[in-house]
Amino acid sequence: METDIRFMNELVRKESLFVDRLLEEVGRVVVGQQPMLERLLIGLLTGGHILLEGVPGLAKTLAVTSMADAISGKFQRIQFTPDLLPADIIGTMVYSQKSGQFTARKGPIFANIVLADEINRAPAKVQSALLEAMQEKQVTIGDTTYKMDPLFLVLATQNPIEQEGTYPLPEAQTDRFMLKVKVDYPTMEEERTIMDRMSAEVRPQASETIEPAELLKATGIVHQVYVDDKIKQYIINLVFATRKPAEFGLAKLAPLIQWGASPRASLYLVAAAKAHAFLRHRGYVIPEDIKAICMDVLRHRVIPTYEAEAEGLTSEDIIRQVFDEVEVP
Repeated sequence: METDIRFMNELVRKESLFVDRLLEEVGRVVVGQQPMLERLLIGLLTGGHILLEGVPGLAKTLAVTSMADAISGKFQRIQFTPDLLPADIIGTMVYSQKSGQFTARKGPIFANIVLADEINRAPAKVQSALLEAMQEKQVTIGDTTYKMDPLFLVLATQNPIEQEGTYPLPEAQTDRFMLKVKVDYPTMEEERTIMDRMSAEVRPQASETIEPAELLKATGIVHQVYVDDKIKQYIINLVFATRKPAEFGLAKLAPLIQWGASPRASLYLVAAAKAHAFLRHRGYVIPEDIKAICMDVLRHRVIPTYEAEAEGLTSEDIIRQVFDEVEVP
């Protein structure tokens, strides 16, 4: 076993060399926001879709487009609006007068990286069409089913400050997203750098650093990253503490949690922790990997009660208390 872990560690160290180059290249365009960039890469390495939340102007779109440029992948941006139709996303059948036949016209969902900008501005039918493609990794147009590209990632953004004229994603649908990443304001130093960089005559643009085929190869190695049984039990304990807090010495949280994390939380925690270890050039998962990624996996899966909201407690406050009580291996 020790030999296998050592071999895995060496393999990951060699195959993850592109990570630093890729993040450095995207960092030439995007100032700061390192946690967001790492989570975009985790999504690419695991095939897990990501929900980005933050006020306008925090470089969410710029980060996604720069990442697509750096991996030489096909990128599509869909600006969600109230008048959008499902066919505008997945495609539709088009009649050709010349041939007298219907042919399939594929929609913008057929890309490596799809940016669903302001997803909460589109009605439920459109959101469901996107989420179905995300879940099934295939789209049916007419009588034909089309598979998505093996490297397929949806990055959805939503604006938390405007609720009028929006259609918030139901909790059951946000559960389809592997991570919900909250994007924060830059520091004063970072904002000064943004001013200098973006007011220059020629703005920087990310250059191709890695081919999609190389990234797909890396995803296969991420799956092999070693996870000890104690780490797996730690993940199970964290998830079950959100469902049955009293069994983990957290009886005070029971009235504050309406719904605990779903089984997807356990699966995504393992996958995201493996990818996080890969980013750190490590072939095995340690508790710090779980702690680093756990909030992004759980924040949209732990639903507080009205009582918790009345006390000003968010799902993040509840998750922090779970962290403090659940024993670390």
